[in-house]
Amino acid sequence: MVNRHMGSSVDDLLAEEGVLEAFQAQAIKEVIAWQLLQAMKDQKLSKRKLAELMNTSRTQVDRVLDPTDGNVTLATLQRAAAVVGRRVQVALV
Repeated sequence: MVNRHMGSSVDDLLAEEGVLEAFQAQAIKEVIAWQLLQAMKDQKLSKRKLAELMNTSRTQVDRVLDPTDGNVTLATLQRAAAVVGRRVQVALV
């Protein structure tokens, strides 16, 4: 039996399966959530305090920090990043 994926990259395999974009979006969200959590830990900032500083609810902060929740706007991510002294940078490559 010949393996049609032999020698191809993971990106090639995911593209062939039609799921590359979904996996990339998930990976980006996971990294952003992790970076925000690390910044919060460094600053000893609770979720409640982050929500207060963002002028939003604790539930919204939970969505921002949930690596599996892809329904977070860029504006919300930017507000969260600003509170912890960071910024969101988006680029097309």
